[in-house]
Amino acid sequence: MGYIHVYTGNGKGKTTAAFGLALRAACADKKVFIGQFIKGMDYSELRVPEFIKNIEIEQFGRNCFIFNKPTQEDIDAAKKGLKRIEEVLKNKKYDLVILDEVNVAIYYKLFSVEDVLEVLNKRDENVEIILTGRYAPKKFIEIADLVTEMKEIKHYYKKGVKARKGIEF
Repeated sequence: MGYIHVYTGNGKGKTTAAFGLALRAACADKKVFIGQFIKGMDYSELRVPEFIKNIEIEQFGRNCFIFNKPTQEDIDAAKKGLKRIEEVLKNKKYDLVILDEVNVAIYYKLFSVEDVLEVLNKRDENVEIILTGRYAPKKFIEIADLVTEMKEIKHYYKKGVKARKGIEF
């Protein structure tokens, strides 16, 4: 039986935790698909498939618009990504599917909670799912089998430290 995990909260580490589980699954000969919503920039983790063949990653964002209003192109990219997730869940090729930053995509109204639930309901019952991002919708928390909230206590960003390659991106 596959379970649904939610990694949320305002602290650092949601995507990192998801990638940690992806690594563990891949090392156990499981196939992993990671779909990154919002993100369209060159993050270091995009190189993972060069090193671990049973992890696939696709980005469904154009750029990081978080400080601006999403454009129609951002919405279209996210919806196209959700359609891709639906295909991935239907093909029964993967043991673990990660919807990275899906909660943020919903928060910015790129698609709805109901849209995601409809896609998740089409999954094979053995597929493990991880939903990441701040602002996890209440409905995701209700349906999830595991919920972890990352809480920021202290962050060097507040001291002016910029995102560092290999650590934050």
